[in-house]
Amino acid sequence: MALNDTPGLAGKDAHDQPRDSRDMHDARRRAGAPDATLDQARVDLVSLLDRLTAGCEGSLETPVPGVYLHRITNPGGPKPGMQTPALALIAQGSKRVMVGDDVYVYDPMHYLVSSVDLPVIGQVTAASETEPYLGMRLDLDVEEITSLIQDQNLPPATQADASRGLYVNRLGSSMLDAVLRLLRLIDTPEDVPIVAPLVKREILYRLLMNGSGARLRQIALQDSQTQRIAKAIKLLRQHFDQPLRVEDIAKDVHMSVSSLHHHFKAVTAMSPLQYQKQLRLQEARRLMLLDIADAATAAHRVGYESASQFSREYSRLFGAPPLRDTRRWRDAAAAGA
Repeated sequence: MALNDTPGLAGKDAHDQPRDSRDMHDARRRAGAPDATLDQARVDLVSLLDRLTAGCEGSLETPVPGVYLHRITNPGGPKPGMQTPALALIAQGSKRVMVGDDVYVYDPMHYLVSSVDLPVIGQVTAASETEPYLGMRLDLDVEEITSLIQDQNLPPATQADASRGLYVNRLGSSMLDAVLRLLRLIDTPEDVPIVAPLVKREILYRLLMNGSGARLRQIALQDSQTQRIAKAIKLLRQHFDQPLRVEDIAKDVHMSVSSLHHHFKAVTAMSPLQYQKQLRLQEARRLMLLDIADAATAAHRVGYESASQFSREYSRLFGAPPLRDTRRWRDAAAAGA
């Protein structure tokens, strides 16, 4: 999928600023004039993340609960992983995330939101020693979203069916301002317990009120199709090493089998069987990389009965057979030590 085909990429944060300010910003954008406030905020974000992650390669946990920083100078190839509910924002560089057959690209002008657990393949596409990839992640709490959507002062949202649990939106100045205030709390940890929850709530408000916010609301609405799929995902993650019985899952989440298949693919871009397969392969890889199991043992522990089938599917996902893949990762880790 080309950049301009990426879902949500051309979206606008219509509710991200007061109406007069939005009208002025839209007029400037149509006229080709820059938004000086937003441009300066982007510069501030790069400077802040560059300072906070100095000397780090990879991810960094912060004193603000649920906030992680990223600095990458040597991104390498695509990396499979599990995307949990989160807001992901880039200050410098760009990234591609693949979910099933869908491809999402985001950069300093856009942010990514995940509302459910999704097996993804991510790749940082722009990073170097002189201009490292700089980004942040804020974990999203479904209970906090539920609390906010129950606030009677929150404007109502348009109705939405179950749709992709991952989307990209254009970054607005109000959202970026709130993110900057949250990250600056890292320098004053004594303020975190009181101020951080308030700023996080504002960020959630910005997310809910933008063009794709209805998707995020669905995960917290009782008995919505998206919430039922989230429950199905939880069951799959808990029992991924067991034979898949879609009928039992459908019964547990109060859906018909056909409805489960339809809405599961709408949210995750894959079938329940494809989802389970990715969970199994990622867990098997983790077991081997940690020297907990060899390939045959790992395959058996995650539910494979056929070693040859495991090797074929592993190679298809990770680009190399199990032994060669784990050796490659260990060699890379030793070289970077």
